[in-house]
Amino acid sequence: MKPYSFFFLLTFSTLLFFGCSDDDGEPNDEPEINLSVVGVYDLVEANVNIAQDLNMDNTTSTNLVTELDCLTGTLLIDSDFTWTFEQSGLSVTSITGGLFFADCAGSTTESGTWTSTQTQLILSGGNELGTLRISGNRLFNDIGEDLPGIRAYVYERRDP
Repeated sequence: MKPYSFFFLLTFSTLLFFGCSDDDGEPNDEPEINLSVVGVYDLVEANVNIAQDLNMDNTTSTNLVTELDCLTGTLLIDSDFTWTFEQSGLSVTSITGGLFFADCAGSTTESGTWTSTQTQLILSGGNELGTLRISGNRLFNDIGEDLPGIRAYVYERRDP
């Protein structure tokens, strides 16, 4: 009977040794950082819900960047987990009948730290941007307001 006890003890010990690990089966709470967001982004769209012809070229657009030459912005996402943002301010005033007057007014400069997932870029330390949606080489600041507010700002990564 002793050989069977020894064999049983050896088998049990082996299974116990290989069956236990540091992974206790709980999910990892730390999200994986999406480093592909590192780069310089330019403002390419400032979308509104009603097309306007602010530059009087007889072509209406819902993208105020194409209507206002003064509307620019740059967002730098650095590999040291810091960010810097500079953008022209925008003033929109209702005129009448769904028409609006918009012009650049001052500028905003902010900076802080960032983290990200595969679908979101989270900017800490500023008041303007917060969380942006990632889609390919574009970042979307979905605000969702009707004029005189902005629907979304869209930033596109520059080619390296």
